[in-house]
Amino acid sequence: MLRRLPAEIERRLPKGWTDLLRQVSLFGGAYLAYRLVEGAVDGNSAPAFAHARELISIERTLHIFVETNVQSWASGSHLLMVLATYLYINAQTTILIALLLYLYLAHNGSFYFVRNMVFVAMALGLIGYAFYPTAPPRFLPNWGFVDTVSQVTNTSPQNNDIMKVFINPYAAVPSMHVAFAAMIGWTLVRLVKSKIARVWWALWPLLIAFVTVITANHFLLDAVFGLMTAAIAAAVARRLARIRPHVWAFQPAAQALTPPSTASVAIS
Repeated sequence: MLRRLPAEIERRLPKGWTDLLRQVSLFGGAYLAYRLVEGAVDGNSAPAFAHARELISIERTLHIFVETNVQSWASGSHLLMVLATYLYINAQTTILIALLLYLYLAHNGSFYFVRNMVFVAMALGLIGYAFYPTAPPRFLPNWGFVDTVSQVTNTSPQNNDIMKVFINPYAAVPSMHVAFAAMIGWTLVRLVKSKIARVWWALWPLLIAFVTVITANHFLLDAVFGLMTAAIAAAVARRLARIRPHVWAFQPAAQALTPPSTASVAIS
C-alpha cells in the first residue's frame, strides 16, 4: 500500500509530479523575491507619514474617512478582533497558498491564468511601495487608530530583525490583501458551482477590506488601489494568455474538465 501511494497521488495530480514541483518552485521563488524586495524598498519614514496624511486629507474631502469609527465599533467585540487579526495575518500567506493549491488540483485549466495574474500583481505592488511609501493607520495613534494585531498577538514585526528583512512597514499602497482577495474571489465565483459558495467568494474581497480596516492596517483608499491593482493584473494576464492560449487562458469550469494536451503540459 505504501509503495503504491506515490503512484496513486501522481495519478490524481492534473499534470504529474514534475509540473507540480515546477509550479511550487515558481510561486515559492516569486513570493520569496517579492518579500525580499518589499523589505529592501523599506522607504524613509518621513514621506511615508506624509503620504498617510495625504490619504486622510483626501478621504476627509470625500467624506469617507470613517476608519477610526469602524475600528472603534468593531473593538466592542473581542472575538471579532481576534478573528480579524488572524484572518489578516493568514490571508496573504496560508490562505492564499491553500486557495492556489486548490485551484491547481481542482481547476487546473484556470490555474496558470491566476498564477500569472498573481505574479503581475506582486510586481505592481512593489512599484507602489517603492514610489509611494505609506504608513498604515496603526502608526497613527494620534488619529485614534489602535494597532490591534500587536495587541492580540503581543508581537510586532518592527521589533523582529528577521521579519524586517521580509516586511516593509510602509507598504500600505496598494493593499495587496485586497488585491489578492479580489483576484481569488473573482476566479472562484466563476469556477465553483454552489450558489452559496459563489456568494461567499463574491463577498471575500469586501470581508478582507473590512478586516484590514478594523485592524488598522489599511485606509479605504488603500483598498481601492488594491482593486485597481487586481484589475490591471487581470488585464495583463489576458494579454499574456494570447501568447499561449491553450495554457495561460482562463478556462471556465465546464472547459476545465477537458484533459490538457501533451503540448500544453510541456510549456506550462
